[in-house]
Amino acid sequence: MPPPQQLPAVVSPSLLASLRDNAQLPAHAWYVVAGVTLSAINRPEEIPKILTSAIEHGVGPKESGPPAHAEQLRIARKLREGLIKSLAVVGMPKTINALYALKEATPASLLDEPSVAAPSARPAEVYSTPTAEILQRGQTYFEQVYGKVSERVMGQMDSSGTEDLGVVARLLYGYVLSNESVLTATETSFVMLAGLIPQDVNPQLKGHLRGALNSGATIEEVRAAREVVIRICEAAGMTRLDPDAGHGWGWREDVENV
Repeated sequence: MPPPQQLPAVVSPSLLASLRDNAQLPAHAWYVVAGVTLSAINRPEEIPKILTSAIEHGVGPKESGPPAHAEQLRIARKLREGLIKSLAVVGMPKTINALYALKEATPASLLDEPSVAAPSARPAEVYSTPTAEILQRGQTYFEQVYGKVSERVMGQMDSSGTEDLGVVARLLYGYVLSNESVLTATETSFVMLAGLIPQDVNPQLKGHLRGALNSGATIEEVRAAREVVIRICEAAGMTRLDPDAGHGWGWREDVENV
């Protein structure tokens, strides 16, 4: 089998600089948003550039040298956690490829091996915490994201033709998304935006744009995160599709906004 086709680079030095210099985004958001977006568009080989930039130059526009080891570890863990949480909307195969690509570029001292307690504490939650407790945490988080329409949204999933859709949603919100050991609720909301925007799924994106506000993000931060995702997608070749073209890679309508 021939090797996979080499695609043009997405992440350029100028793009990295624009992400880092985005004053509207919280300092630790840009690299998580960028990594998840690259996973969503199936460009995992570009994710190491994001990590390398963050751990070599820091996360803020005025930083120029490598941050302390503890800060580098925090960056690596947040990026990994963003990819883990994105599987709820991006899917397991892309998440696997993204994490493998990231591991190849991560210094050994910044990896969390199985012999060390996971910073997310998920293994302990799976094996030691009562399931009802985790599911209740997920329900609380779900209600925070969707606000007054949360009951209707979950009811629609329960009535989708199979109750299993609602079951899977409850498991994901309980065990994956509501865990705030590494990423806050606000940071998690940016993960969801980064995973949804490239997929041209405005109905789901609309709910999570509002969910980001419900989770503590400002309108300016949400708009900035949206713009970062679109900028990366466009750098990879996505575009607003011409309705007369009949095919292409991009968005069939304007990306939902707040």
